[in-house]
Amino acid sequence: MSDPNASGTYGLSASGGSAATSAPVLDYLPPRPRGYRPKIALIGCGGISEYHLRAYREMGLDVVALCDRDLVRAEKRRSEFFPGAEVYADYRDVLRRDDIAVVDVALHPAERVEVIEAALHARKHVLSQKPFVLDLAVGERLVALADAKGVKLAVNQNGRWAPHFSYLAAAIQAGVVGEVASVDFTLQWDHTWTAGTPFEDIHHLVLLDFGIHWFDMAARFMRGRKPERVWASVRRTGFQKMKPPMLGQVAIDYPDAQMRLNFNGHVREGQEDRTVVCGSRGTLRAFGPSLSEQTVEVYTAAGRAIAPLTGTWFSSGFQGAMGELLCAIEEDRVPTHSARNNLDSLALCFAALASADSGEPRTPGEVTRIGK
Repeated sequence: MSDPNASGTYGLSASGGSAATSAPVLDYLPPRPRGYRPKIALIGCGGISEYHLRAYREMGLDVVALCDRDLVRAEKRRSEFFPGAEVYADYRDVLRRDDIAVVDVALHPAERVEVIEAALHARKHVLSQKPFVLDLAVGERLVALADAKGVKLAVNQNGRWAPHFSYLAAAIQAGVVGEVASVDFTLQWDHTWTAGTPFEDIHHLVLLDFGIHWFDMAARFMRGRKPERVWASVRRTGFQKMKPPMLGQVAIDYPDAQMRLNFNGHVREGQEDRTVVCGSRGTLRAFGPSLSEQTVEVYTAAGRAIAPLTGTWFSSGFQGAMGELLCAIEEDRVPTHSARNNLDSLALCFAALASADSGEPRTPGEVTRIGK
């Protein structure tokens, strides 16, 4: 009788998919309107506004107003990106301008709702910073107000147009790997740059302010499939100086699939960001040392392919968020990153935060606001 271990393959199936093949050609690049070029205002000129404005300048958009309570910050952004724009300290002065059609609200959550509500009443289309709201009922109210005023309300979930995430989502939608059974996100990165900033006061800095992108991708990858429960935990490392826990893990159960998110935001050396999607007909894998340096592999019965990607998260992502809103206005349709759509992502996130706080699994939708 032969030794089943002689070949060194006992208990292993043939790996398959080793032959080189071509990656599917998919539409993953940021959308751009055909001819719609409205006048745009940015409210909130903090650190992230640099990436908004750089993206809009590269797209050739018409940003005519910059607003911040600190006029020096608004003037700085004007000189850097749109020298012809007017600067304002009061957002109400911006909303009084009839020529402005679209408002990008890049404020922190506590300040954001009042401004979004006023912009919708002024019949401006709005791109809201993420996380959209801290209370699902408030989100529903803003969605209803936008519908009543006949304007579009979208959320700047710019990660949707990060080249690797956008390609993975397009591949899933096209059925490249069949029915998705599992998704694993694992990130080791350095988020300690937030020390000494207002972000350090966010207890769930990792799962909420940062992780909302991954909850959003989880909802997008599993669109149409209802999650049953979420379990999460957070921990501080033994050596961190920052206040928020820098370790987090989340498990999401679906009736016939599972998703796992693992975060370590205190890694100085050997950083990696990896996403693995396993389906009934293949596997998708994205990996790299950062959010902007990613390789995407596609494994199917035809073999292994590497998708040639163009762009980076901080260019394509911000172009995509505004570009999709402008396309939706131009085509009179619901934007794919609509505020209503984003409530599913928030429901996942809120359930995870409640689970991390209680130590018990939670059902998405039963936790309607942070802290409850």
